[in-house]
Amino acid sequence: MTKIYFDTCCLNRPFDDQTQVRVRLEAEAVLAILSRIENGEWDWVGSEVLMDEVEQMPDTQKLSRTKLLSGFIQENIEIGEKEEQRAMELQSCGFQVFDALHIACAESAKADVFLSTDDRLLKLAKRNSKKLDVRVENPLVWVEEMI
Repeated sequence: MTKIYFDTCCLNRPFDDQTQVRVRLEAEAVLAILSRIENGEWDWVGSEVLMDEVEQMPDTQKLSRTKLLSGFIQENIEIGEKEEQRAMELQSCGFQVFDALHIACAESAKADVFLSTDDRLLKLAKRNSKKLDVRVENPLVWVEEMI
């Protein structure tokens, strides 16, 4: 079964302003993936860091919608010593704290893909792909390959 890990910006994409074509297409890709998860075709792996980051959202409407979606998470990774250590290694490659923790959790879960809409993160992951134990991809690119 395909295991998918979303970062927070990716998970929020369906609730972003849809006037830009790119945002709308990425939102549709995220919704298509969530539909497959809901149908039991794919598994969604979440984490303690994902939920912590969701809880920090200032937009209460986005917060409640994202929390509702998180009910479809099948596996939740707790941050332990292994994930903290790995996140520190990833930070030394230039990843931000939350991004490093997300990647470390996705790796711990043996996720097939870590999905993000953050261009900076995607570029950094591409440059460091040999050092990562999970594929990092934009949801639109990934879903086009999979469907």
